Amino acid sequence: MKKSTEMSKDSTNIKVDDVKLYINGEFVNAQAQTTFENINPFSNEVNNLVAEGRKEDMDKAVIAAKQAFKSGPWGSMKMEERMVYINRIADLIDEDVEEIASLESIDTGLPIAQTRKMIARAAENFRFYSRMVQSKLHGESYPVDNEFINYTIYKPLGVVGLITPWNAPFMLETWKVAPALATGNTVILKPAELSPLTANKLAEVMDKAGLPKGVFNVVHGYGETAGAALVAHPDVEAISFTGETTTGTIIIKNSADTLKKTSMELGGKSPLIVFDDADLERALDAAVWGIFSFNGERCTANSRVFLHKNIKDQFIEALKERVGNIKIGDPIDPTTQFGPLIDKEHFKKVSEYIELAKQEGCEVIQGIVPEGVKAGNFVPPTLLLNATNDMRVCQEEIFGPVMAVIEFETEEQVIAAANDVKYGLAGYVWTNDIKRGHRVAQAVEAGMLWVNSQNVRDLRIPFGGMKSSGIGREGGHYAIFEFYTEPKVIHIAIGDHHIPQFGKKK
Repeated sequence: MKKSTEMSKDSTNIKVDDVKLYINGEFVNAQAQTTFENINPFSNEVNNLVAEGRKEDMDKAVIAAKQAFKSGPWGSMKMEERMVYINRIADLIDEDVEEIASLESIDTGLPIAQTRKMIARAAENFRFYSRMVQSKLHGESYPVDNEFINYTIYKPLGVVGLITPWNAPFMLETWKVAPALATGNTVILKPAELSPLTANKLAEVMDKAGLPKGVFNVVHGYGETAGAALVAHPDVEAISFTGETTTGTIIIKNSADTLKKTSMELGGKSPLIVFDDADLERALDAAVWGIFSFNGERCTANSRVFLHKNIKDQFIEALKERVGNIKIGDPIDPTTQFGPLIDKEHFKKVSEYIELAKQEGCEVIQGIVPEGVKAGNFVPPTLLLNATNDMRVCQEEIFGPVMAVIEFETEEQVIAAANDVKYGLAGYVWTNDIKRGHRVAQAVEAGMLWVNSQNVRDLRIPFGGMKSSGIGREGGHYAIFEFYTEPKVIHIAIGDHHIPQFGKKK
């Protein structure tokens, strides 16, 4: 992947090469010679062409990955040697942070000030799982008197399929790839078709790291063709998916025929609850950052903000001021805080929800998109005031920079409202009453709760949700023990224990 040698403050000045598939250690065209256009969300012009993989390409990738695991060096490689590759990948990412960050920004519309931090996190994903696997991936022993020692070992699955989304793609790809490779699996990555650039860069990193052929493969393409072929393939042992809930349910159904393991990190409609005794300035910082960073395209975004009636008016006035001050602009400009949405279709979807909010009775407050950037897919930071929890805009995932503001009076009332939604990914509670903080956090039906904090990640803890927000957990030892490996029990007789003697004459 090439880009302009000088960093520009104009996304349209960064040129990139066309993208191929990466299969069995080689960059190749799709067998059908098909391609699709990759559109720049800031200019809505074509960034480049991307090879469109289909079933035949996915089959080729699976054969390569299976061979690398079964008869290649990866499946029999000592852990210490495997970790040399894992740490080398991290080092190579660190060497190219600026390039990867700029590719991510022009591909997704995410401000480069945010993508730089995410790329640094991506390198740490590999180092973290190198440490985790070496220190934690061990079994347990279960002695039984003087008759048995039973012990467990954890074995890699084999070929795993990773299907990743278009928001923060590089960080989320590495979050899956790192534990998968570190535990000894081989990987086929099917990235989102809307954000192929950094997935291709990851393939270049793997190639430069000297990873054995077939260990890591990237097949670009559409979910209905490339993704479906990956999910259906009988030699793929597991599918890890991050994305929209409806797609996740389809993947689970289609995985059932081959009894694949599945891990689903899906949608959210996360509540942020502010009580009247909270540190309002810090709660304001967290609320604004939590929905308007990442251009509002984040699964854990606090898209429903519940304000106690005693502080509602004060808090809303501060929200209005913040929304008006967020700097909207070219994502490659380091001073930009807020960029365009991923594509025209998503822009249309989010815009339609805002119109629906007006019809449902909300007062809509928005920032102003500067004239010079209106070619992009900009939906400005948006507040929906006078919202009630039963509105569609408060029940359905918009996945955009839209905050619904809802009033509450009592703890019991706000817990009931926070839980009255089909999603359960994240939640945030702001109060200086620590007892109440614990009570509410434990009562909210979500996989992750933060008290007096924004979404701060710790790689050691499980990441995932309840209800329609997913199945399974990523992160920490949960990834390596619960998903990317299988436990095996070995029973060793150390004495002459009793064995029933069926059929033996006395």
